[in-house]
Amino acid sequence: MRRRDFIALLGGVAITVPRATMGQAARVYRLGTLGAGPPITPTSADGSILVAELARRGYTLGQNLAFEARGAAGKPGELPRLMQELKQANIDAVVTASYPATLVAKASGIPTVIASGSGDPVATGLVASFARPGGNVTGIADDASMLSTKRLSLLKALLPQLHRVAVLWNKDDLAMSLRYEASAKAAQDLSVVVQPLGVREPNDFDEAFDAMRRDTPDAILMVSDSLTLLNRRRVIDFAAEHRLPTIYEADSIVRDGGLMYYGADRGESFARAAALVDRIFKGAKPADLPVEQPTRYVFVINLKTAKAMDLIVPNSLATLADDVVE
Repeated sequence: MRRRDFIALLGGVAITVPRATMGQAARVYRLGTLGAGPPITPTSADGSILVAELARRGYTLGQNLAFEARGAAGKPGELPRLMQELKQANIDAVVTASYPATLVAKASGIPTVIASGSGDPVATGLVASFARPGGNVTGIADDASMLSTKRLSLLKALLPQLHRVAVLWNKDDLAMSLRYEASAKAAQDLSVVVQPLGVREPNDFDEAFDAMRRDTPDAILMVSDSLTLLNRRRVIDFAAEHRLPTIYEADSIVRDGGLMYYGADRGESFARAAALVDRIFKGAKPADLPVEQPTRYVFVINLKTAKAMDLIVPNSLATLADDVVE
């Protein structure tokens, strides 16, 4: 087996095309993925959506489509090296998840499609505007203000007397810091006090937990990036121990035992990212492809967790859920 056919470095996954197939194909399109967390491989939940949507558009993995996946596993300092590996693999486009990954991909000059986790790309300077991104980046954005208001409104529907909410986020991620600011603004509009708990590394979670023990909030909102996601079990367990209703930005956390999730339909976001990749493969430039926003949002609630925390979920809230974990 050749070196490039297996995971050779941290977070690296490569699927290559057999020589015979390459000889027969008029062209092999090379897609890369780059994230701050685990690599988005063709068999992962997100990667399988990319592969399926590209297949609908005529790209077959192992024939005219090659797939290179890289993930920093929570170590953003690895991203430049991983992006260099993707460049050496001669990828035609890269799909990114997270602001740090997108920032590194932008610097590479490779056509880049944001699939998730990069926040508002205009506010962070990733693109010039939604309509005319300019440069080499386009993709799917999120509306942090709308999302924050909705998440806090769901907490308030569960806890009508909600007064104080702890917001947990990665202070070293610009996109997540901007999302925290949007959450703080939304909380002010809803007459809710924010307890800011920024973290930079795993040890900071202990300090955040100590702060909540000293000054207990009514609920928690966790902003999701690779750091908070990798430490999600600690947050789930702390919230359960102290019976603190928590809303998250990743539905997988609710399936792991978290209480509530509200956010963009991740499947839709990756499907639309694949459509943008198709246009780039066909010659379009990211600079001319408008940045899109999700059209579908999902609310998930874990009633088993609510019961364990002795929380009574109003029927009016439960009926809003797109999915219920019991």
